[in-house]
Amino acid sequence: MAAVVIRSIARTLKRPATAASAAYSTGGCTCTSKKLEGKVALITGGASGLGKATAAEFLRHGARVVIADLDAESGIKAAKELGPAAEFVRCDVTVEADVAGAVEMTVAKHGKLDVMYNNAGIVGPISPPSISELDMTEFEKVMRINVIAVVSGIKHAAKVMIPAGSGCILCTSSIAGVLGGFAPHSYTISKFTIPGIVKSAASELCEHGVRINCISPATVATPLTLRYLRKVFPKVTDEKLRETVKGMGELKRAECEEADVAKAALYLASSDGKYVSGHNLIVDGGMTAFKINGFPFPSDS
Repeated sequence: MAAVVIRSIARTLKRPATAASAAYSTGGCTCTSKKLEGKVALITGGASGLGKATAAEFLRHGARVVIADLDAESGIKAAKELGPAAEFVRCDVTVEADVAGAVEMTVAKHGKLDVMYNNAGIVGPISPPSISELDMTEFEKVMRINVIAVVSGIKHAAKVMIPAGSGCILCTSSIAGVLGGFAPHSYTISKFTIPGIVKSAASELCEHGVRINCISPATVATPLTLRYLRKVFPKVTDEKLRETVKGMGELKRAECEEADVAKAALYLASSDGKYVSGHNLIVDGGMTAFKINGFPFPSDS
C-alpha cells in the first residue's frame, strides 16, 4: 500500500483531506460472537501494520495466532502486546525452509492450521521511475518477497490443509494490482500477479474444501507507508503525511484504515465467507471502480 501514494501524490496534494466521520469508524470490536473460536492462524509480516491489526482482530474473535516475521524485536513485542493467545516465530519468507518451519511449528504446537495469511511484502525502490531504467536485481528482490514467498506460503499451507479437508488461505495484494500507474513498476507487477496465483490455486484447492482469496486495499497509513513517504517528503511531518493519505480516497467521510483490512480478512477467514474462493476483495472505497474523465470541451468559435 505504501507504493500506491508514490505516483498519485501530485493529485493527492491538490485535494483537501476529509476527516472520517464517527459513523464510519472501524476501530474496536462490538461483536457478541467470536467468529474464529478455536481456530489457529499463521500470519506472515504480522509484527506491524496490516498483519498486526489482522492478528488483533483474529484474537478478538477467539483464534490463536502465530506471527511470523523477519523482525524478531518487533515480532516478540507485538506478541506480548497482543496477549497470551499470540506467539512469534522468526521467519524469512524468501527462504522456503523458514516458511515450511513456521507452518510445521504451528501444527506441532496447536495440532492444526486453519488460516494462513500471506501478508509479508515490500514496496521496493521508488526510483528510477522509468521501466527503461528498471534495476532487474531490485525487481527480482521485490518478486521474491511479494510473489515467490506467497506461493511458498500457499504451498506449505496446502500440504496441511488438503489432508485436513478444510482451511482458508489469504494473500495481501493491492489496488496497485488492479489499475496500473498507482505505484512503481516492480511493486505493481508483483501485486497484479497475486490475484492470478489465487485463481490458479483455487482451481485445485476447491476440490479439497480449502478456500483461497486475496485482499486489495487502498493506501493505509501504516508504518511501512509512512516510512516510504518520508523518503519522498523528508521535511514533512508524520501528521501531515497521514492527512495526505487520508485525502487520497474517493469515498467521502471515510478513510481506509488498518481495521478495514483486518475485518475483510476476518470475513474471508470465518464461516461468513464459507462460499467465497478465488476472489480478490477490493477494499478501496470505490477508487478503482471508476475514472472521472477530464472532458475537453470543444470551442464553439
